[in-house]
Amino acid sequence: MKISGFTFVKNAGKLYIPAKEAILSVLPICDEFVIAVGDNDEGDPTLELIKSIDSEKIKIIHTVWDTDTYTMNTEFARQTDIAKSECTGDWLFYIQCDEAVHEDDLMKVKLACEQFHHDHEVEGFLFKYYHFWGDYDHYHDDHVWYKKEIRVIRNTKEIHSWKDAQSFRWFDSHDGSFDDYQKKEESRKLRVVELDAYVYHYGYVRPPLMMTNKTRKNSDSYRGKEATDEFMKDEPDRFDYGPLHKLVRFNKRHPEVMKEWISKHDWKDQLQYSGSRNRNRPKHKHEKLKYRVVTWLENTLNGRRVIGGFKNYEVLKK
Repeated sequence: MKISGFTFVKNAGKLYIPAKEAILSVLPICDEFVIAVGDNDEGDPTLELIKSIDSEKIKIIHTVWDTDTYTMNTEFARQTDIAKSECTGDWLFYIQCDEAVHEDDLMKVKLACEQFHHDHEVEGFLFKYYHFWGDYDHYHDDHVWYKKEIRVIRNTKEIHSWKDAQSFRWFDSHDGSFDDYQKKEESRKLRVVELDAYVYHYGYVRPPLMMTNKTRKNSDSYRGKEATDEFMKDEPDRFDYGPLHKLVRFNKRHPEVMKEWISKHDWKDQLQYSGSRNRNRPKHKHEKLKYRVVTWLENTLNGRRVIGGFKNYEVLKK
């Protein structure tokens, strides 16, 4: 049995993305790791960062992004598929470059791959999530954020990344077009086993100015530049995370590979740890009343189970 890791990346230096740490977090149980490195902006050190990983397992693919054709952030899914197509393992461990997996969970993943290697009803494995926000001490546990997602898949040509690359689906036909990365027709959810393992998501832990830049970049590739200007016209130059003390406090250990990265956190004086929301900015989605009510119902009366919402997987009872 062989495990391939894979991911995509572009402008990690410019956008404050812990790409090297993400890769290192899963590399110990991977037999190879495939990275689709995009056409970075001039001066961005992403390629050098990836090359600095001292491992013969690393395989770099150079790609060019086409966000004009692949709008709505489907370029992320296309880049994911490019990396996937070069993987040779039986199981494929996907990690986005703003994520990490704890070293204590790696053996759980490897043992699951071994256990279900010949059980082809199992097409992937589902992970739980910590979504950090603003700093490394607070995370979201509300209705707005997905609580689980697929991060290991079987190496099958019918499985493709979907929409903005958050997840995967099984496609009867797929030609790599923009429409295919959006469609539900001629596709189905993957059948997965849930693991007691977590993905640590750091995509919303950036200095406020860099967070605004990242939000704009994502919006540009989703909506286009003109629509983004209108969408973000009332947003502050420095991202306002809001009152962090209203989120869940994280009291566990982060993955060891993140230790040095976390030590660079020097923007606490730009964060809010008391008081109420600044009413001069638009509400974040999780701050809106209807989502706060649904979150309370889920976490208080529904055993922390999600009410409604779309789940892009079918959990097998194994």
